[in-house]
Amino acid sequence: MKLSEFKFDLPQSLIALHPKERGEARMMVVHRKSGLIEHKSFSEIIDYFDDGDVMVVNDTKVFPARLYGQKEKTGAKIEVFLLRELNREMRLWDVLVDPARKIRVGNKLYFGDSELVAEVIDNTTSRGRTIRFLYDGTYDDFMNMVNELGETPLPPEIISRRAVTSEDREHFQTIFADKLGAVAAPMAGMHFTKVISKRLELKGVNFAPITLHVGLGTFRNVDVEDLTKHKTDSENFSITEKTSKIINTCLDNGKRVCAVGTTSLKAIESSVSASGHVKPVEGWTDRFIFPPYDFKIGSALLTNFHLPESILLMNACAFGGYDLVMSAYEQALKEKYRFFTYGDVMLIV
Repeated sequence: MKLSEFKFDLPQSLIALHPKERGEARMMVVHRKSGLIEHKSFSEIIDYFDDGDVMVVNDTKVFPARLYGQKEKTGAKIEVFLLRELNREMRLWDVLVDPARKIRVGNKLYFGDSELVAEVIDNTTSRGRTIRFLYDGTYDDFMNMVNELGETPLPPEIISRRAVTSEDREHFQTIFADKLGAVAAPMAGMHFTKVISKRLELKGVNFAPITLHVGLGTFRNVDVEDLTKHKTDSENFSITEKTSKIINTCLDNGKRVCAVGTTSLKAIESSVSASGHVKPVEGWTDRFIFPPYDFKIGSALLTNFHLPESILLMNACAFGGYDLVMSAYEQALKEKYRFFTYGDVMLIV
């Protein structure tokens, strides 16, 4: 398919700048077989799943990846966005810097009251750099300092229109968050509350955690018209033996596997065995899912409403069917559903 086929006009007013209370978002339910589209509340998700079904949730935890530092000598303010830890012992990180033209190999950057210092050691892309933090304390102390100095990494579409607040630290996280490593939140998981999760469990629905540390590649603009020529960034993920058994038992019993978010969907579809089951894995995936796509594991998908021409919209269209999902988006625009990270949610069954 072509990039232009995923273009639509999205009013800025429909991009949610703040979240609703967890569990109170609107939920559009899209039925793939009948084409029926229902308008519900997220709390009603309980009505769509039964005993033996499985919710695959991403338990990655977002860390405050956006730091603001000063360049040595000039004192120029520099934004440093931590993308990926390369070497824990050496404190090496892949980062994005802004403004990039001011940052060269050998420059030192100072953060906070200068207890934390970094040296630029390599150029990777136009905005990308590899930096080494010059810090001799323990790793926990280092991460505590990053946590203290860093800012919640809300996407540009939000921070261009309002300031990051202390409340975002909690909001930009799911109740499943456990393993630190994401620089963006797995959106669909943010709708769950402990009460809703418990009600699903009491109904017999099992929760199967996977870990996929969401990177900026998930949100990177596609800049080629021919989607087969697009390459996504690799993201680290893992699926445990326990989780694979939960999912495989569900499959063997003919029950439904619901991927909570496109990151969960990507993880399970990146670990399919020859027998059509999920296998335990720890590694990297650069899988790019767009129509048409033959899904092996997922039988339902919970996902937010996404931006035009985004990889996430392509994922949803691959799962629900291009024509049906784009028709559902037309309804979402008319009904003024809230889009993007803090927006409403779609359940495709």
